Amino acid sequence: MKEIFSADGWLNSSIVSINDFLWSYLLVAGLVACALWFTWKTHFVQFRMVGEMIRLLGESADRQDAGEKHVSSFQAFAVSIASRVGTGNLAGVASAIAIGGPGAVFWMWVIALLGSSTAFVESTLAQLYKRRHADSFIGGPAYYILYGMHCKWMAKLFAVLITMTFCMAYISVQSNTICGAMQKAFSIDPFWMGVVLAVLSLAIVFGGIQRIAKVSSVLVPLMAVGYVILALVIIAMNLQLIPHVFRIIVENAFGIGPVVGGGLGATMMNGIKRGLFSNEAGEGSAPNIAATASTSHPVKQGLIQSLGVFTDTLLVCSCTAFIIIISGIYTWSSESGILLTQGALENEVGGAGPVFVAIAIFFFAFSSIIGNYYYGEANVRFLTRRSSPILFLRIMTGGVMVLFGALASLDLVWSLGDLFMGLITVCNLIAIFSLGKYAFRLLEDYRSQKRSGVKSPVFRRETMPEIAEELECW
Repeated sequence: MKEIFSADGWLNSSIVSINDFLWSYLLVAGLVACALWFTWKTHFVQFRMVGEMIRLLGESADRQDAGEKHVSSFQAFAVSIASRVGTGNLAGVASAIAIGGPGAVFWMWVIALLGSSTAFVESTLAQLYKRRHADSFIGGPAYYILYGMHCKWMAKLFAVLITMTFCMAYISVQSNTICGAMQKAFSIDPFWMGVVLAVLSLAIVFGGIQRIAKVSSVLVPLMAVGYVILALVIIAMNLQLIPHVFRIIVENAFGIGPVVGGGLGATMMNGIKRGLFSNEAGEGSAPNIAATASTSHPVKQGLIQSLGVFTDTLLVCSCTAFIIIISGIYTWSSESGILLTQGALENEVGGAGPVFVAIAIFFFAFSSIIGNYYYGEANVRFLTRRSSPILFLRIMTGGVMVLFGALASLDLVWSLGDLFMGLITVCNLIAIFSLGKYAFRLLEDYRSQKRSGVKSPVFRRETMPEIAEELECW
């Protein structure tokens, strides 16, 4: 059993082979092509409407129906950030640099800048095709594939794949990262740390989306601000090195300087893979929570989720990258993942560094665990209305997969994450490319209302009579 789950076991080797084909020939080209297309068709929405994104973030639920609970725009943003800001920012960035060199950071920036338009399209579509649910709205790619594309088998396939991705593969990654960090900082045995995580996770996920939203809206801003402040302090202490850091990133990105761990292809591949794992643009995950928000126009949540990509990659990921490159530890250390980040902080601020990272990653990754669980629950509810599968999912997610992640090797859990991430991204890109025309029309409707002086645009299904019957909540 140990040989199967080890870094060089046959299971990991088989998954790596599949990943190489999937990412090399399909996903990198697909992600970049869609991002460029959406950027062009939305007239560079991710750059032109940043001010509107920030303004909208302050809006709460603006549609209050009697007796119905709602998730506010900020809470929906917080839960999606809970899933985005986590292992990918602290461990994923480190892995990208360790394998692909500092240039991988450049490609993470590129996929974030372009991919934020993809995030806008998928979350706007999720709002458009959302459905009413007991505690809030519910929706996501499975719903817009079914009601928008009218492709039932593909909708069910996506629902199964995303449940396996987030409730199995990703939760294993988050758990593995927490346990590795805690072992380095406090010498806590991974098994017992896994048990503690399982108990805490089960307590939260049994509370449903309302509890998940409340916990995330407190934990995520607190730890994100703390981590960014620490990173800014380290950057300020090494201000003279910042031009050097940018030069290394850009030169390495195009193979001009020495490449750590591989050639230009490895640099680009790891930057895009880890960028996608971190910001999730195009993956089809954030739309599941974007659909839960109560808002007067689908574009509002699309803009807010687009801002989430910037927050995740351009801010938090960059902080980690700068710390690692400033320390120089990546040039000689054999560590990867969260251990490399901890080593870099230890190099800069002493023994307190690994401790701070362990605490930060606990909150980041734990909030990701509960955020990821919701993506699975939303899609299981799409597949069946029975309560027993939800109970099984909660136990499997909060207990079994958390413990599996605590005990499995770092390479295996990341390989599983890459595999399932690739599969759901292929499904989602096909869907949003097909339905993107509706997101473009919604954006034009929103802009038209703003130009006419409407402070808070409102969407009505009559605006799109050809699909009005499929729009339940408008």
